[in-house]
Amino acid sequence: QVQFVESGGGLVQPGESLRLSCAASGSIVRDYAMGWYRQAPGKQRALVADVTSGGNTHYTDSVKGRFTISRDNTKNTVYLQMNSLKSEDTAVYYCNRLLGNLPVHPWGQGTQVTVSS
Repeated sequence: QVQFVESGGGLVQPGESLRLSCAASGSIVRDYAMGWYRQAPGKQRALVADVTSGGNTHYTDSVKGRFTISRDNTKNTVYLQMNSLKSEDTAVYYCNRLLGNLPVHPWGQGTQVTVSS
């Protein structure tokens, strides 16, 4: 059973940065497309960034130019660098393997990001 452990969230002020990490069991980070999702209060979980096995990246419009997804295959870890954070980025962030832009495995516990002054 594949497991994900997300970390790096916290409480920051608008304009600040955070770097999220997602440690995955097995070698799925190296072999498959991976994505970062977020779920804000009262909203559905949504994909915000993904990276293909070939290294191509994609972002939802609201985070383009501010977020960067990357991965370290040797550590089976996916990262999400978040800059210029806004209050609307407040959410619980999760990672997962993607198959046709859909999550494949059970979710981890996520990591809370709160952007507030």
